Amino acid sequence: MSSRHAIVPRGLNATRSSLSQGRFGRMFRKLAPAKFGSNDANTVANLSALADKMVAGFDGPKDGPDAEESGIPSLYTYFGQFIDHDITFDPVSSLTKQQDPDGLVDFRTPSLDLDNLYGRGPNDQPYMYDGIKFRLGETFSGAGVADASDLPRFKGRALIGDPRNDENSIVSQFQALMLRFHNRMVDDNDSLSFEEVQQRVRFHYQYVVLNDFLPRIVHASVLDELKTAGHYDRGKLAYYHWKTFPFMPVEFSVAAYRLGHSMIRPGYRLNDADNMLLQIFPDPNNPDQNALTGFRAMGPGRAMDWGRFIDLDTRAYGVEDDDTNPDNKRRLQFAYRIDASLVDPLRKLPPEVASNPSSLALRNLERSWRLGLPSGQAVAKAMNLTPLTDDQIIIGKAVDEPGAGDPQTKIATIANGVFAGNCPLWAYILAEARQFQVAVTIPATGAPAGGINTPQLGPVGGRIVAEVFLGMMFGDNSSVLSLDPQWAPVTGSNFALKDLVAYALGQGDPLH
Repeated sequence: MSSRHAIVPRGLNATRSSLSQGRFGRMFRKLAPAKFGSNDANTVANLSALADKMVAGFDGPKDGPDAEESGIPSLYTYFGQFIDHDITFDPVSSLTKQQDPDGLVDFRTPSLDLDNLYGRGPNDQPYMYDGIKFRLGETFSGAGVADASDLPRFKGRALIGDPRNDENSIVSQFQALMLRFHNRMVDDNDSLSFEEVQQRVRFHYQYVVLNDFLPRIVHASVLDELKTAGHYDRGKLAYYHWKTFPFMPVEFSVAAYRLGHSMIRPGYRLNDADNMLLQIFPDPNNPDQNALTGFRAMGPGRAMDWGRFIDLDTRAYGVEDDDTNPDNKRRLQFAYRIDASLVDPLRKLPPEVASNPSSLALRNLERSWRLGLPSGQAVAKAMNLTPLTDDQIIIGKAVDEPGAGDPQTKIATIANGVFAGNCPLWAYILAEARQFQVAVTIPATGAPAGGINTPQLGPVGGRIVAEVFLGMMFGDNSSVLSLDPQWAPVTGSNFALKDLVAYALGQGDPLH
């Protein structure tokens, strides 16, 4: 769930005030930037020490249950990335000089309007469309999967509203699934115009974001504070305000919404084939390139069995550390827990993805510092909350029973105590989630009876994420919250991401 954000001269930025190009800004403008060293070199060294502690040791992809798994199906990780690409985009990014969020331009509309799907529409980008339906790419298959669709391509490059949605196999195939969702909505409602179908697709998507995605990642106590009589209330937004149009807060884009980095698994199984348990990036020691990297046509056999990513059906939970168990190979894969720990492949990203620094944790920490974000404790105090103590800010996996391979490091012990009472906002938000765990029932046979402990964003991180999502929708006159806040899909109040996926696959009743 990361984005690259441009450095734009303020003079150019000052003329852009419409929703077509939103601005970055701050939610907590009065808070001083956090300092982590005596000079730039010392600060980077200290942040590097923290980043190193935030990346777990090597743990390859596996089929069976894993102690680091949450109760959240793994597709939510990439649905979160899809949402990020809907609300933020900038074509160039730099960590080489001090950055001013008021001088950044968000080239993606700051609203959940699916412009990463629709682009500029069939009139301006007709090559993406066939009438009012989307063009699809080639049909391909995989072991146990017969009718997957690739994205439409020209010389291998995807012809889609946001090219970033081709950056890995999972988000690429989810983008294709959303194209199919729109096309089925057209087929089921053949008297509607393109704009009418588009609005219905957006409403279903926004409903899932509000009523399924947010409750998965944000603790219920946080969401309840934003409701009146069970419905989200614009008047409850305490920290995210704008004068004319919503803006993109750096506290959200650079810190709170980077929770998804901790949810990434080392790899994922796409289908039944033996060679389809793939790492998220190619192994530098075995560069056969058979990984989940994107920007290429879906090769033979790479079709996704969506039941491995979202609970479309009920499967066996599997058995931990048993490579011979046949249930492990078909099980529903779960996102890793939201915690202050990233998997090892994110320690050194491939050079074509990122460099200087190549560590994703260090990139996040360094970017937050260069943009002058306050510490997590400062934000908590600004929210009239009691900040976490240093003993509560644990860097490492939030597993139930830490073993020798699961180091738990208190923040104050890192870099000679420079982070004592002074934790970077991103790390603070991830550590806060450890304090807000819920037992989530697993939709699988043979799963632990008491559910799986699942960290969720707490009153700092969760409040930032929820207020920005809600604020963008309340600030968009065409959103479901603005036009019809009582609206619900015809299937009722339980419509969730799994139902969106099922509908796109041609399952279930028509949606109207």
